[in-house]
Amino acid sequence: MYTPDEYENFIKSSYKGAQEPAASYAKKRADEDYHKGDKGLWWQVQFRNDDYTDACPVTPANWEIWIPPAQPKADPNQLTPEILSKLAYNSTKLPRPPVVLNPSPDRLKVNLATRVKFEGDFDRVWTTAGINYKGVAMAATTVATPLALRVDAGTADADPQTCTYDLVKGDNGYTVDSKDAACNITYRRSSGTGTYPFKASITWKITWTDSADPDGPAQQPGLPDGLSTYEQDVIVKEIQAVNR
Repeated sequence: MYTPDEYENFIKSSYKGAQEPAASYAKKRADEDYHKGDKGLWWQVQFRNDDYTDACPVTPANWEIWIPPAQPKADPNQLTPEILSKLAYNSTKLPRPPVVLNPSPDRLKVNLATRVKFEGDFDRVWTTAGINYKGVAMAATTVATPLALRVDAGTADADPQTCTYDLVKGDNGYTVDSKDAACNITYRRSSGTGTYPFKASITWKITWTDSADPDGPAQQPGLPDGLSTYEQDVIVKEIQAVNR
């Protein structure tokens, strides 16, 4: 938190006119001359909330401690790019699939293949977590790249019940168009007076870099894949025909 000069200012301003035991604590630091002239920094306990309800073994001896530049052993809680990558991972919001059905969801027909395509731009997303404080500069960027689209008809009365399409990188991001696909879902039975719960899910490959650059080299260990979904109730009707 503080250089020796900053710590001196902190003690003199925060403990001015303090009663015991704070007055003795401030005098102890003054007797130590705040470690002025030494290499290192003053570290200070930080609570998780302002009302001090979280348990923490704080005593006057370790409320603020002086740490030289080189510690004798590694701190198991030391911040690393890998930890930042997990913070970025947990903060990443994956967009739902921009799925468009043809025919429209309220006009699907029995024995007529359902075409699935994307509408609008759809591309990878990334989130950066970082710190730049008191000479500590570190960052990690989590990158989510869409891999495949899986669609589920929502009923066993479809052929096939599920299909998976690889996503293709285009000029405006990733696209899918199932027009010529052999596995287009075809409903074999009407939904009657109800609906079928059509679902589309995208699998995302998650990688991370040890910088704020999403195009930096991918690091290990890897992160779990991501998943975003789209759900739509669809109405399937029979096509009425007249034979003469």
